[in-house]
Amino acid sequence: MQHKTPLFTPVLIVGCVIIMVSFAVRASFGVFQIPIAEEFGWLRAEFSLAIAIQNLAWGVGQPIFGALAEKIGDRRAIIIGAIVYAAGLLLSANSVTPLEHQAYAWLVGFGIAGTGFGVILAVVGRASSDENRSMSLAIVTAAGSGGQIFGAPIAEWMLGFMSWQGVFVVFAGAVMAMILTLPMMRAPALATKAELEESLGQILMKAARDPSYTMIFLGFFSCGYQLGFITAHFPAFVTELCGPILAGGVLHSVGITTTSALGAVAISLIGLANIAGTLTAGWAGKRYSKKYLLAGIYVGRTIIAALFIMFPITPISVILFSVGMGSLWLATVPLTSGLVAHIYGLRYMGTLYGIVFFSHQLGSFLGVWLGGRMYDAFGSYTAVWWIGVGVGAFSAIVHLPIRERRLEGLVTA
Repeated sequence: MQHKTPLFTPVLIVGCVIIMVSFAVRASFGVFQIPIAEEFGWLRAEFSLAIAIQNLAWGVGQPIFGALAEKIGDRRAIIIGAIVYAAGLLLSANSVTPLEHQAYAWLVGFGIAGTGFGVILAVVGRASSDENRSMSLAIVTAAGSGGQIFGAPIAEWMLGFMSWQGVFVVFAGAVMAMILTLPMMRAPALATKAELEESLGQILMKAARDPSYTMIFLGFFSCGYQLGFITAHFPAFVTELCGPILAGGVLHSVGITTTSALGAVAISLIGLANIAGTLTAGWAGKRYSKKYLLAGIYVGRTIIAALFIMFPITPISVILFSVGMGSLWLATVPLTSGLVAHIYGLRYMGTLYGIVFFSHQLGSFLGVWLGGRMYDAFGSYTAVWWIGVGVGAFSAIVHLPIRERRLEGLVTA
């Protein structure tokens, strides 16, 4: 029987800090789309591919860092991730060709994996009681949105008085500084004697043969597609479509005087709304079926995206979309990770969730890359939006047949 722990533990607090800093940097990359493209005269697809590769590397690295944390310890895995993250940012700051940006994006992506959900959610999940786990996972996920709230606006603000290269260097320093919080992260032992009787290979084979795991994997794809596309392209999308109608309007009177500022504020609003949405998902995940909650979230996203692209794009519609989509933004994460832990146990949660998260990042790669390619080809993001609507509907459907119960044959503590 698991010892009951309080909701707010040092592990949860440190996990929130690390996720917040990591995601503040990650969420800001869309702000650099136009400055970098204009400085070097690149097509939109060039830097978009770097961001897409970054997301793909994050997905590839997530199960690797999850397994690494289970092998050498969470804190050591996080330190390695932070070093790789900072190195990728510093090297990117000195890059002058698309190929260099795209190559160093692999380091940034692996760094995000080492300081992101796969490692942090697993250690927080183990440090939480059964009663508090759903909410603990929601709180640390919401902390990622906290980073998104200030990441893009801070990047936009710093670009006002320093180069984008200088911003990258500052962000690298912030990533390294978060290592200072790790002495507080004293996580519980990785497994009990009973749990160790089942190897990683055995649990992976059982999960691979379980149709529910396959459906969780497939369903997470659209989440990545939508989040990747919006994070990378929404600031530029807003900048280009809302310029003629922003000047002199209501938003101008409250300090949003440029379309680039509106784009950064939109990303920030998504993060702000998501704090409430994610915490609500954590509360609901403790009381209701996680698979039905996930299906409902994907239905909501599908409707919001469809309505947004069907009607004229205005600064007000951008704000309404940001709040609506933001309320569902990362609400899938505590529910999906909680579903994995519920069905397959905590021992290898980092690795199993990391594999599922790879699907998320495949979707993210496609959303970012397609956004740049289709914009350069057609001068519009419209087709990419409608693809996102379609994959969102698919995810809503694919969650319904999941069998939400512990997989037979797994060892329990």
